[in-house]
Amino acid sequence: MSKKMFSSKSEDLQKCPECGSTRLMRDYESAEIVCMDCGFVVVMKLADRGPEWRAFDNEQREKRARVGAPLTFTIHDKGLSTMIDWHDKDIYGKKLSTSQRAQIYRLRKWQRRIRVSDAMERNLAFALSEITKIANSLSLPKSIFETASVIYRKAVKEHLIRGRSIQGISAASVYIACRQCGLARTLDDIASASSVSKKEIGRSYRFLVKELNYFIPPLKPSQYVSKFSNQLTMQGKVEEIASKILKVASDLKLTSGRGPTGIAAAASYIASLLTGERKTQREIAEIAQVTEVTIRNRYKELVEQLLFVMVL
Repeated sequence: MSKKMFSSKSEDLQKCPECGSTRLMRDYESAEIVCMDCGFVVVMKLADRGPEWRAFDNEQREKRARVGAPLTFTIHDKGLSTMIDWHDKDIYGKKLSTSQRAQIYRLRKWQRRIRVSDAMERNLAFALSEITKIANSLSLPKSIFETASVIYRKAVKEHLIRGRSIQGISAASVYIACRQCGLARTLDDIASASSVSKKEIGRSYRFLVKELNYFIPPLKPSQYVSKFSNQLTMQGKVEEIASKILKVASDLKLTSGRGPTGIAAAASYIASLLTGERKTQREIAEIAQVTEVTIRNRYKELVEQLLFVMVL
């Protein structure tokens, strides 16, 4: 069997340079990449990127693994820095002496100071804390939190923050993340969870979308159904029927030109009547933040076009 060094990186290999086959086998014990069709040794001296230790069961793997916390964009230094514990004890649990406590106090103080070294890091630290506050207030998932942090970091990298409110850009980043991930949250929801007005958030949102060249998909009525069902504490059957009603209405082009919240509220109202879990139009209107007249009009359109027979 002939052996030959191949100049490309082992990660970029797609096919055998000898026969063109894509059936390549990586043999980490022999440190080689071998073609399974012709037996040609494509790469010798393959680097093992794994740990230097071996484990034969899960218990050994947990004991020998040496890893820290995962990297995250929600912290200004991505979680790479360490923290000096506030407990004045050594590794054995013994209390430190007076001189050692004073020394640890000074180290802890300087460690806090050097974590935020320049103006950009101070900006990021403050903005990410604002995003954390908004995300926790709205009970947003971790994916929204991470996406909003990445959006704000891009805005800082493009120098879009100068002359604008950090709170406004942070709130707009959360709103953009919700829209990108398909989570139904309105500007009123974001404004209620932050210290910024709805007008300021909308202005910052339009600015970021324009400057960062983002594509924001339009909201669909079906994205609001789960939110309304949870806030009205209705059964899952109501949400399922409302989703089916909206799907049929979308196929018949009944949702075109209508506000997504209004038609989603009307579908939830019809589903509540069909399942016997009655909710008044006023209750749904307060949750959906639309008027009762809007729900009534959308309700009449859906009942007439979808041929529902409603017994009130």
